[in-house]
Amino acid sequence: MLKIQDLQKNFGQKQVLFGVDFVAQPGRILGLIGKNGAGKTTIFHSILRFIDYSGQIQFDKEQVSQATYGRIGYLPEERSLMPKLTVYDQVRYLANLKGLSNSQVKERLQDWMDRLQVKGKLTDKIKSLSKGNQQKVQLITTLIHEPDLIILDEPFSGLDPVNTELLKQVILTEKERGATIIFSDHVMTNVEELCDDVVMIRDGKVVVNGPVQEVRNQYGKTRLFVSSRLSQAELEALPHVTKASLTKQGTWRLILDDETAGSQLFDLLTQGQYIATFDQQAPTIDEIFKLESGVEV
Repeated sequence: MLKIQDLQKNFGQKQVLFGVDFVAQPGRILGLIGKNGAGKTTIFHSILRFIDYSGQIQFDKEQVSQATYGRIGYLPEERSLMPKLTVYDQVRYLANLKGLSNSQVKERLQDWMDRLQVKGKLTDKIKSLSKGNQQKVQLITTLIHEPDLIILDEPFSGLDPVNTELLKQVILTEKERGATIIFSDHVMTNVEELCDDVVMIRDGKVVVNGPVQEVRNQYGKTRLFVSSRLSQAELEALPHVTKASLTKQGTWRLILDDETAGSQLFDLLTQGQYIATFDQQAPTIDEIFKLESGVEV
């Protein structure tokens, strides 16, 4: 378990983290979200002790130290492979730093290449690989030593949909293994699909924290998806409907000012007749992200 309490950080006269608190549990995935500059990478660097900070960060009740680095896997946002090394030499070098022997690297590496469908050989130089395959190799260096804490900073950046899905399955497998996983992403559908918990940072402060569904429910079931032949104006004239918009699926999305209005609207819209869609939901994580960022949705 990773526990962060009252994490604060200043760069010179500028304070960038203000009393950040959250817990990441083993066997669960936590999404750390926020706009660019919110403080996500600074939190990651604090966990890894790349920078000094005030507050308390403990992994399994111990301070992160050189002795515990072997239990951590970190995929940075900026890729940092050495282009002139071969795939094997690059992975071997970083895996050795995490405590794996050369024989262990040889035993595990080809399996990881196959799992991630890396297009390239162990003897190929990093610079000869596509950017997507370079990213896969960097992910291998993050996971090959079977870390207990996995930190992924924008892991899907630059990947096509097929490789994104491949990486998601790897992340879920690591969760099943019992690893504590934290990742950041600007695509909220990825966060909602993968994460058990979510923490949102705004201007260096935690503004959202909890299990994904509980966080959504805190905002009320104020989104209603319906199929209807009524016009937008007619729908917006219904009680407690503040906005109506047509989705790409051809249903209407109604925003309610009172989630308890659902039963009344059901009666008004159905008139005792069948309708194909009537689905009342809480806001998505994407909508909550925009709401907390001051964007109207």
